[in-house]
Amino acid sequence: MEPGGGQDAAAKNNMFADIPYGIANRFRLRALRAVPDHVSAYAARASDARNEELRQTAALMRRRLAHGETLDDLLPEVFAIVCEAASRQVGMRPFEVQVLGAAAMHRGWIVEMQAGEGKTLTVTMTASLNALLGRGVHIVTVNDYLARRDAEWMGPIYKALGLSVGCLVHGLSEEARMDAYRADITYGTNKEFAFDYLRDRLRLHRPQNGLAEGVFESHRLSSAAGASRLQREHHFAVLDEIDSILIDEARVPLIISDREGVESPYTPAYSAARELALQLKEGGDFILESAQRKVELTTQGIALARQAAAARLPPNRPFEHLVEQALRAEHLFLRDREYLVDEGKVAIVDEFTGRILPDRTWSLGLHQAIEVKEGLIVTEENRTLASVTFQRYFRGYRKLTGMTGTAVDAAAEFRKLFGLAVVTIPTNRPLRRKALRTRVVTTWEDKHAAIVARVAQLREAGRPVLVGTRSVRRSEALSLVLTQQGIPHNVLNARNHEIEAQLIAQAGSRGKVTIATNMAGRGVDIKLEPGVAAMGGLHVLATELHEARRIDRQLAGRAGRQGDPGTYEFYLCLEDDVLSRWNKWLATWLLNRARGRGCGPVSPLAVLLFRVAQRWIEHRHLRMRLELVEYDKKLEEMKGTLGSPVWG
Repeated sequence: MEPGGGQDAAAKNNMFADIPYGIANRFRLRALRAVPDHVSAYAARASDARNEELRQTAALMRRRLAHGETLDDLLPEVFAIVCEAASRQVGMRPFEVQVLGAAAMHRGWIVEMQAGEGKTLTVTMTASLNALLGRGVHIVTVNDYLARRDAEWMGPIYKALGLSVGCLVHGLSEEARMDAYRADITYGTNKEFAFDYLRDRLRLHRPQNGLAEGVFESHRLSSAAGASRLQREHHFAVLDEIDSILIDEARVPLIISDREGVESPYTPAYSAARELALQLKEGGDFILESAQRKVELTTQGIALARQAAAARLPPNRPFEHLVEQALRAEHLFLRDREYLVDEGKVAIVDEFTGRILPDRTWSLGLHQAIEVKEGLIVTEENRTLASVTFQRYFRGYRKLTGMTGTAVDAAAEFRKLFGLAVVTIPTNRPLRRKALRTRVVTTWEDKHAAIVARVAQLREAGRPVLVGTRSVRRSEALSLVLTQQGIPHNVLNARNHEIEAQLIAQAGSRGKVTIATNMAGRGVDIKLEPGVAAMGGLHVLATELHEARRIDRQLAGRAGRQGDPGTYEFYLCLEDDVLSRWNKWLATWLLNRARGRGCGPVSPLAVLLFRVAQRWIEHRHLRMRLELVEYDKKLEEMKGTLGSPVWG
């Protein structure tokens, strides 16, 4: 079958098919269908305007707003002017589908657009229109590199209309941060926005006893206090990769503490807990539940812990709790998967995105247990001064929208938790991405052999290959195998976003092999070298299922951008984490049974088990997020803030 004509029979057992348009999506697109025509009606007038006239756009439109017109009234004209400014300043004119996406975001809908369809340019229209109110527009990205790149890249468009642009990244001085927030449009990372909010609350409402776990106070800030705040009102936010921010990263709150990096006086207790944990036996002394990521001491284990109880325990930490945390650190938290060791410190790796989470620590002694495990200096448990989840923080915006390549899978959650609808925008050119059959083998050794053979075959044909892994550990193990076979390649582990952006942009070159964790190089298009499209384009080879189907779709979406041809396939094995986390006993039984018959390919029916396991884990994570939201609501109720204004 030629690319662009749907899927062939061999792809029927692929992990996911292209998401079809639903009835609700058709209705939303129908509501927007007249917008491109209205924008086109102003295109000629905008193209005749001189640059000096364009620079008066913001001032002129604000006067019209003051005389009773609305943003909806101005939308076609403003969008047309932005299109003209984009053409002049950055050499790109938005397509009709990008105009549709911008109009959808203005309505407060989440926009799903395929990779390579120009989300960065699309947001300029929505941001420019809403910035006319003078109340600030925050464009939220997932790392400093993308925030800086997008602000510099799209900045000339805004400035051509008379709008100011700020950029919020790590390491800025307080004065520079205030300047960034005063701008009409501010680019920045989710973490920087949320941490600045917490710093403002600590500055303006210093808690008694140093504890402020609930930071959404009901009082309105006085004008005098407002003058010393970094942030002004939270009016409108556009979240890039909104599913990553509001779903994948929602389970870990942001915390400001006052003891970071201080050596713990309770190091002997943590060390003693690990010594005992290494002597305990699974089943008799403790129960390990991998799927729930839980460890629980049995009655016998508790008795042993109490007999060996160390002196000078951390406050409110019985010794058996430290032993359980030591067991979790040993059996459930693996180096280069859940965390890295960087410059003598434990750096948490987000399990969904593969990104390092700087300035984050695990609570309740788990972080200290991992430090003991790795032979590092044991730091004191942080004392929380203020905390907030991304869900809670962004719900405080008066208007919220976002964009991503994978929103449909989480549409129900967006609707329930945030009241946000999802609309899928058609691609500018027909999608020519082709799904190939998912392959399942017995062991990781079999999988590595199959992957190496497949990569060598594709590379010999001149096609570029992007190999996706779930963890740093897996990417480095696969890299070693490829190196042993003499296959040159690049390895991207989401550690240096700027360097990786340069490398991922070259991943479409003839015969190029790139190994990347799920999020390495995200936000950067892979453009095909001339002649590569005729060979079939980029091939994406996923080495393992993720615990969220959306992340798999994101990886597959790296192929076939902007109408280019491309293919993707999955290589799985019975030793994969997804299967064992779902049902460790069943995974072990299947593995032993397959080995008894000889290693190699496994029945295609095994794909169904992987799909069930993935869905089960997704559902469990959803329950955890819902429980976190309920906790937030109860916290607000206790503080008398539910339903009251968050910002004054």
